Amino acid sequence: MRFGFSTNAFREYPLADAIEAIADAGYDGVELLFDEPHLYPPAATDAERAGVEDALERNEIGVSNGNAFMLTAIEDFHHPSYIEPDESYRRERIDYTLAALETAAALDLPYISIEPGGPIPERKSREWAIETFVDALETVLAKAEQVDVDLLVEPEPDLLIETADEFLELVERVDSERVRCNFDAGHFYCVGENPAELVEPLWEYTSHYHLEDIPADRTHEHTQLGDGAMDVDAFLGELETRGYDGFVTVELYPYEETPIETAREAMAFLEERGWA
Repeated sequence: MRFGFSTNAFREYPLADAIEAIADAGYDGVELLFDEPHLYPPAATDAERAGVEDALERNEIGVSNGNAFMLTAIEDFHHPSYIEPDESYRRERIDYTLAALETAAALDLPYISIEPGGPIPERKSREWAIETFVDALETVLAKAEQVDVDLLVEPEPDLLIETADEFLELVERVDSERVRCNFDAGHFYCVGENPAELVEPLWEYTSHYHLEDIPADRTHEHTQLGDGAMDVDAFLGELETRGYDGFVTVELYPYEETPIETAREAMAFLEERGWA
C-alpha cells in the first residue's frame, strides 16, 4: 500500500509548500484540500491548477485524494451540508461538489471524498435526511459520470452516515457505482466499530482510506499515530493481507501548529512498524 498525508493540517502554509513538506517527509501521495486556503474549486483558476501540477511533478509525489468534505470557505467543516432545510443553502454544497468534480477531473483524479449528508437538522426526521441526501447525490451523479470521477462518501460521527451498515444502506438506495466509500478508520472506531473487521464488508466499495489514531474514550479527536488506543497495526494488516495497493492517507488536521513535525512523526511510526 501507499501512504499519503492530508494538506488540511497545513492550512497555515501555501499549498506548494505543503506538498513539498509532505514529499520530504517520505510520503507517496498528498491529499489535496479542496477548500480555502488551498485549492477551492469554485474559485480555482487554470493557473492555480497548473501550479499544483507543477508542485506535484517537482516533488515527485502523487495525489492520494481530493478532499471535498471540509468547506470552511462558506461556513465551517459541515455547513452548508447536503441536508440543509433551506434549499438555497443546500444548493451551495451541491454547486461546490459540482465544481470539485470538475477540478478533480482537470487534475486527473479518480475520486473525491465528500460529506456523509451532514448533521441531521433539528425537527427533521432521519428518513427526511436520507431522502434529501439521496436527492442531492443524484443531482451531482450526472456530472460525476460526465467527468469520470467517483464520489466517496466518508462516514463520520454525529453526521447522517456514521456506521458501515448505514453506508451500505445508502449504497442500496442510490444504486450507482459512482458512489463509493472513503473509509476513515478513526471515524468507525469512534462510533464503536472495529476498523479491521470492517475492511472485508466494505472492501468492494472502498477506493481510499483515511488513518489517524483515536483516544481510548473514542472521542472524535484525530490523534497522532501511536498516541491513541486504536489498533492501527490490525487495520493495516487487513489491508496488507488483501493485497491493497492504493492509498492510505494520514489525516491529522488538528495539528496545524506543527504540521511538518506531525507528518514526519507519523511516517516514523509507519516505518518503525514496517508499513512504510
